[in-house]
Amino acid sequence: MAPETEVAVLFADVVGSTELYEALGDIKARDTIAHCLEAMKTATEQHGGRVIKTIGDEVMSTFPTADDALNAAREMQLAITRGTLAGDAAGVNLAIRVGCDFGPVVPDERDVFGSTVHTANRMTSQAKASQIVTTSDMVDNLSAEWRASVRQIDLAHVKGKAGEIALYEVLWQKDDITSMLPTISWGDEKKKASVRMRLRYQGEEVLVDADHPQATIGRSEDNDLMIKGNLISRLHCRVELNRDRFLLVDQSTNGTFVITRQGEELFVRRDSIQLAGEGIIGLGRVVQSGSAQAIHFIQED
Repeated sequence: MAPETEVAVLFADVVGSTELYEALGDIKARDTIAHCLEAMKTATEQHGGRVIKTIGDEVMSTFPTADDALNAAREMQLAITRGTLAGDAAGVNLAIRVGCDFGPVVPDERDVFGSTVHTANRMTSQAKASQIVTTSDMVDNLSAEWRASVRQIDLAHVKGKAGEIALYEVLWQKDDITSMLPTISWGDEKKKASVRMRLRYQGEEVLVDADHPQATIGRSEDNDLMIKGNLISRLHCRVELNRDRFLLVDQSTNGTFVITRQGEELFVRRDSIQLAGEGIIGLGRVVQSGSAQAIHFIQED
């Protein structure tokens, strides 16, 4: 295995691919997503990057510099959000979201590993449609020109990192760079949230609260709740506490289903929804209360 090297890691994925399939049909949607992936690969290569892999509707790339990564991210957004591809979506808003981080990675054959990869992936899940979200490590390595185009927008917990990290939005559209928000200075001044949520699965319980603000769920052994199943991703989803609210953030292939105590059925895939009260979580499929695959959640104020 090669030694560590510092690079910018970028993830980009198509937002709302499920809606594309419903609106365009399987063949047209598949072709549209394939064109998006090709545009993201082309932008990567044009700006000195290397495509590491594609996963469904997502591309992972590395770049030698932070500027190279943001130049490619802007090119991706322009090509897909404002370019000719947007006209292929037949009335459906075609958009991507991008997340990136800068730091050490460990190359291994055709892949790279390390906390920088995990953080970059987390930034993607924090981004909204047509948005680029990054970290302070990335900002610290940007040129003055690019650094003038970022603003701090939030604080978040990231697994493997102590405390909260700052999230930055990259203003890739020139008409957006009109006024910059002041740096968020909540940090240690924030009062600890008093709410907590219990996640229960087959006699095991995980608590999400101010001291343990997130819990990961999936079939990999390093998750807080490990659940086996052929529809379950290695890191399927996580439950996190964010400013007195609990969010379910899905990172899976098959999505996550939630049934509330009132009987409302919710579905989320590569996005987030708020959890409140009590209910049941199903990974990859709908589950009932008595199912062996049911994860019960209970919020306590």
